[in-house]
Amino acid sequence: MRLKLFILLFALILISLPFFPYKQVVAFTFEDTEQLLAYLSLEEKEAFQIQYTHSIHNSDVTETYRISSNQIIQTELAYKDFAVGMPANAEGNELFVRKEGIYYIKNMQRTFTYIDLRIGKVKANHRLIYEGKIYPLSRDIKPGTWVRITPKKITLWQQLKGVRINDS
Repeated sequence: MRLKLFILLFALILISLPFFPYKQVVAFTFEDTEQLLAYLSLEEKEAFQIQYTHSIHNSDVTETYRISSNQIIQTELAYKDFAVGMPANAEGNELFVRKEGIYYIKNMQRTFTYIDLRIGKVKANHRLIYEGKIYPLSRDIKPGTWVRITPKKITLWQQLKGVRINDS
């Protein structure tokens, strides 16, 4: 009787393992649903960047983030053109620096539970930068799609259904 119970318990554990959230990622989900489109595998406190071409002044803007617990923390913003839509100064303990023609806001600690983003169709060319490699988001997510970016733990099943951005 004990052996049958043990085997049953063991079988239940094996069956449920693919549905247990364990892998820390930055998830790109379809709109505000749980439908996983793509994900970036990374450890807590590791940095990643989102870079895009600004629609008005046609130069690149780079936002640097890290994850901590269930939050995304923006730590830096870099841009070339001091114009429409770009901040004019830093807040609180942040530092506003100009170096080699690029404006930086450093020492940022702006926290978000999620970031909503529409993948650019024309100019934006949203890119994810991780460990020095650039991954165009339009490669894995259809341009024009609204995605919600969140830190989360995903299951093996979700990994099989989603696209790992930093797989190539």
